[in-house]
Amino acid sequence: MKRTRIESRQRRHSRVRRKVNGTSERPRLAVFRSHKHIYVQVIDDSRQHTLAAASSLDPELKTDRSTGATCDASVKVGQLIAKRSLDQGIARVVFDRGGYIYHGRVKALADAAREAGLEF
Repeated sequence: MKRTRIESRQRRHSRVRRKVNGTSERPRLAVFRSHKHIYVQVIDDSRQHTLAAASSLDPELKTDRSTGATCDASVKVGQLIAKRSLDQGIARVVFDRGGYIYHGRVKALADAAREAGLEF
């Protein structure tokens, strides 16, 4: 039986999630990529609590972009999540690519977050 692309991604994500776990000292930076937008959250898995979030739908980014499905939008989201995390005192995170290939929009987001001050 052949798996769909979504099922394959979910299997990869569950494989990665067995090893990647966010703690209070080092939360997880989780990425979700849809066809039109990109979303990212900083999550403390021990308390099951989202500490910070950003997406290409945020009002401050929505005025700049017509679509969130570009590497430019991902760069802006990466800078925004880094700013929000650093404001809360979170400097070190564990990167969770969500089963996506580390390429394109996911890589652009990660590089922008690193340049803005997050350490992973």
